[in-house]
Amino acid sequence: MTAATTFDLTGRRAVITGGGGCIGAAVAERMAALGADVEVWDLKAPDEWATRSRIVDVTDAEAVHRAMDAAAAKLGGLDVLVCAAGITGPTRPASTYSAAEWRRVLDINLDGTFYCVNAALRHMEPDRRSDIVCLASIAGKDGNPGMAAYSAAKAGVIAMVKSIGRELALTQIRTHAIAPALIETGLLEQMDAATVAANLAKIPMGRAGTPGEVAELAAWLMSSGCSFTTGAVHDLSGGRATY
Repeated sequence: MTAATTFDLTGRRAVITGGGGCIGAAVAERMAALGADVEVWDLKAPDEWATRSRIVDVTDAEAVHRAMDAAAAKLGGLDVLVCAAGITGPTRPASTYSAAEWRRVLDINLDGTFYCVNAALRHMEPDRRSDIVCLASIAGKDGNPGMAAYSAAKAGVIAMVKSIGRELALTQIRTHAIAPALIETGLLEQMDAATVAANLAKIPMGRAGTPGEVAELAAWLMSSGCSFTTGAVHDLSGGRATY
């Protein structure tokens, strides 16, 4: 099988949350280049996706369902959901967190991801190849110090992907989690310099990843070449991951 065939996404109908961010935008661009029909969601419509974007607050479950209904109607169905919306939240000791800070990180990163998955599944056909790709994090496996809320939320995303993947294993709907280490995005600006340096030091390859590398892995996961994996976590950590 050639790479061109393996990565042909022609006819795949996709919604990408967090499409205005670095990773979401990179995934959207890669998918579109491979032939997918893409709609991106964010709190602000990205200029480059003006005619193929929707303003959606993923923490509002009812708004998510309305938006997913509208997207599926516009696209003529739904085959792919990529959940890339997220924030890092506080990067300091858990004892200094406020309840509101904790709740906001989980609202966006965990609850918002579930709302989107929940809504998307109502439009995916069990006998048609469909993929749900959720951006988790190595923090969800290791538990980054100073990032209790983010680590907990991403651990929840990983568990959710595993659970739903097994639940749907006898259908054609597959679930995937991507667990990156540091990626060169605007999210790094939400972290203090010491936290960034400490996490970079844990990466044997000595560098952060790029949004394009995330997009390439996502493209493979939803391609015909990825035929025997679901409910799994795919590390993108430059060698940091240990399990």
